[in-house]
Amino acid sequence: MLAPKKLIGFVTVCAVLLALAGTGYAGLGQPSPWQIGAQIPASPVMEDIVWFHDLLLWLIAAIALFVLVLLVYVCVKFNAAANPIPTRTTHNTVVEVLWTVVPVLILVAIAVPSFRLLFFQLEPPPADLIIKATGKQWFWTYTYPDQKIEFDSLMVQEKDLKQGQPRLLAVDNEIVVPVNKVVYVQTTASDVIHAFAVPSFGVLIDAVPGRLNQTWFKATREGIYYGQCRELCGKDHAYMPIQVRVASEADYNAWLAQAKQKFAIDGSRPANLAAAEQVKQ
Repeated sequence: MLAPKKLIGFVTVCAVLLALAGTGYAGLGQPSPWQIGAQIPASPVMEDIVWFHDLLLWLIAAIALFVLVLLVYVCVKFNAAANPIPTRTTHNTVVEVLWTVVPVLILVAIAVPSFRLLFFQLEPPPADLIIKATGKQWFWTYTYPDQKIEFDSLMVQEKDLKQGQPRLLAVDNEIVVPVNKVVYVQTTASDVIHAFAVPSFGVLIDAVPGRLNQTWFKATREGIYYGQCRELCGKDHAYMPIQVRVASEADYNAWLAQAKQKFAIDGSRPANLAAAEQVKQ
């Protein structure tokens, strides 16, 4: 058996390596092989979420290490061989005050950044762009109400994947948003409860039939980001991914010009277009 000092050192090294490994394997916009930690944040909200997660991780690790050291100390110092005559102490005012006050201080240290993060998520700045995401069995319909466009987004089948497209995550029609702009996402559903989630943005909100929920994000890095429905919504729940492309202002405007011609809401677009395409496939 390892000596107490060696055991503590071993546990500390393992904790540090685990934390570094999580950071090293984290990917941008999608899961990475051997990933342990969260995806690389691409919005201010997700940056705060990752910071708060790391704070709690180190706090919990410190508490666990303290308890381990205390247990090892008690086992070594107060075992029958080293301490044949046990103490008769039943009360210790200092210890009792400490084990009451210290946990309260720890909870306060957790609560302050927790409430700050909660208000940051729930009080968004003014919107630059509004997107409505409607969950359906089993695809998403996206509406840009101010731009008067709407389109369905279906997962690309494995046989149709192109080079670089991830399996079960790539879609035929992606959401496109400009970088460094505040985007409101309004969610609802046409059948059962779904959930709109994009991990790199720190976005997760239910899409409930008959109700309009809202979340927001501000993407700070250009690139392609993936998410999925996070509510068990039926047999094809695993096959309704979300793909968001964050583009420069110029690229977004170019896409928008094409989208207004292709996806314009003019009354001629079939309401069940995506469902019809699924039947054909």
